Amino acid sequence: MTGDGLILVVEDSEEDTEAIQRALSRSRPLVDLEFAPRSEAVIPRLLDPAARTPDLLLLDLNMPGMDGLTLLSQLRAHTACASLTVVVFTSSTASAEEDACYAAGADSYIYKPVNFELFRTVLQGAVDFWLPREADGAVTAGPTAAPPA
Repeated sequence: MTGDGLILVVEDSEEDTEAIQRALSRSRPLVDLEFAPRSEAVIPRLLDPAARTPDLLLLDLNMPGMDGLTLLSQLRAHTACASLTVVVFTSSTASAEEDACYAAGADSYIYKPVNFELFRTVLQGAVDFWLPREADGAVTAGPTAAPPA
């Protein structure tokens, strides 16, 4: 693993992309971030044998073209993508959408707060939970407890 891992962020909003970069730059400076502004590009990217496999996928639901829920369903249908950790990170608070995401195979569903400090705290908590740091070869965090709400 290089650094703190690779997070593939599926996000069309430039403001949210910048906020994610800012939120993680101090707490996880060694994490590599890769951004995909359109859902249609994600599966070909994940199936590319020459591309680095992400350790975590952050997925926005409200995307132009193919929405995040459709992408999530398609990801879980591919055996090569089935075990990828997918955290839905969205502004949608609709319980029906949350239920649909879990039914489609999301590992976690997290609401994007508007306030940047809360946004940063929520995002850092999710990344720390799903993307453990390695220190002296030992995992220091990970999915052994309940995922962040």
